[in-house]
Amino acid sequence: MSPSLTEKVLSQLPGDVLPGLRQADRLLTSVRENTIPVPTVVEESQQPLEVVEWDVIVCGGTLGILIGCALAVKGLRVALMERGILKGREQEWNISRPELEAFVALNLLSPEELQQAIATQYNPARVSFASGQEIWVEDVLNIGIDPVYLLDTLKTRFLALGGKLLENTPFTAAIIHPQGVVVNQQYTTRLLIDAMGNFSPITRQARQGKKPDALCLVVGSCAQGFSPNTTGDLLLSFTSLKNQCQYFWEAFPARDGRTTYLFTYMDAEPQRLSLEALFEEYLRLLPEYQGVELNQLQFQRALFGFFPSYRQSPIKTPWNRLLTVGDSSGNQSPLSFGGFGAMVRHLKRLTFGIEEALQTNRLSGQSLALLQPYQPNLTVTWLFQKAMSVGINQKISPEQINQLLQAVFQEMQQLGLPVLKPFLQDVVQFSGLTQTLLKTGLFHPLLIAKIIPQVGLLSLLDWMIHYSNLGIYTGLHQLTPILETWIKNQPREKQYHWHRLVDAWKYGSGADYVGGIGNRE
Repeated sequence: MSPSLTEKVLSQLPGDVLPGLRQADRLLTSVRENTIPVPTVVEESQQPLEVVEWDVIVCGGTLGILIGCALAVKGLRVALMERGILKGREQEWNISRPELEAFVALNLLSPEELQQAIATQYNPARVSFASGQEIWVEDVLNIGIDPVYLLDTLKTRFLALGGKLLENTPFTAAIIHPQGVVVNQQYTTRLLIDAMGNFSPITRQARQGKKPDALCLVVGSCAQGFSPNTTGDLLLSFTSLKNQCQYFWEAFPARDGRTTYLFTYMDAEPQRLSLEALFEEYLRLLPEYQGVELNQLQFQRALFGFFPSYRQSPIKTPWNRLLTVGDSSGNQSPLSFGGFGAMVRHLKRLTFGIEEALQTNRLSGQSLALLQPYQPNLTVTWLFQKAMSVGINQKISPEQINQLLQAVFQEMQQLGLPVLKPFLQDVVQFSGLTQTLLKTGLFHPLLIAKIIPQVGLLSLLDWMIHYSNLGIYTGLHQLTPILETWIKNQPREKQYHWHRLVDAWKYGSGADYVGGIGNRE
């Protein structure tokens, strides 16, 4: 039997890329079949601890170094555990420029270091569905950050601040005592932060074997041999439904070629497409997408993965002195799943909140849950993800999703950049969403009528609650200036809770948007 396109391409790349893809597929199968064992890595004890060495231990270094370094800047005693050597990947992280200012504001990088961390920049970016009108936008996810330089610089800064880096030290266990947490039977800390990602054993224990509500599968590559192109694609579709999936594409210039991604949303049913099958589709369609023959391309690296998502997010862990952040918490958009962007977006909020929790000793599970609050502007996007996918046995018009997206984005473009750009950067705001819904419903009523049976009436009714909450949070955020003086006069312990509510209203209404927040990794 002749090798597949995937086998041909991946066998040319250094390292065990094809075995890595198949290993990822085995994990995906176990997620779909819900056969991953539930670990018991967190236990509780009433035994007192005599000495607690650290204020914070962060588990998971790749994105954990961001919060770990920010807390070390604040003068806290921080240790960072990483199962391997802490280093960045070769592939850039795409983000928008204004969001990067958090690194300078938190004194993690100098302006010069931030500039050096930028590997690529491009403009403009395109949104397009089937044969519909192309929409072009500037300064959205157009910055490529060099993860190798960024993590190396943060690592150096962290160590200079007195941080302890525990490389080649995988997390194995945590015992929560009244005064602190014993990690790996060796290290003691007042607070344990889990930054180990979607498959963190702590998160798996907290979820108690709950199967994901949805999955996003992503495959792609960085390659040379494309025609010169300084533009990008944010969201593009040029095919109708295939394999009960709507395929979406992204493309960005990279230092050593051009990165292209194919991604799709689906439920977690076992008979769904595998990553290897999706990679085959990616290679089959890439020539049509980019106008280039496969044999003209020199592949530099392959990219693949899947992101589970849960309706009940961010997760509320049942333990004191333990906080999940980033992908471990599920605090990312069910549309974009960008670990780096989501972490950077919430970095200031988490840094100040964690510092205040430690200062006021608000380390109960209930108090720490306020650091990962319900955010209606993220929850409303669940319906959008559902509208961009189709059930395993559902029958809809092959062009329905493209037609809907074309209509919605056409109306957003007419409403202008203040509506379009936040949405493209995963910040949903009540005013923009309401205007878009009204215009789409008015000018495309038949399309909206078709969506109701696709997403289901119960999902639509549930969405209405979160949409209403988005409006309420927007109003509450506007009251914040009136409350500020009153909050300052409260006892410090009460101030902590009020500050977390104010943060929840701000982020939950999308009011943290500064003109360039991007959450796609």
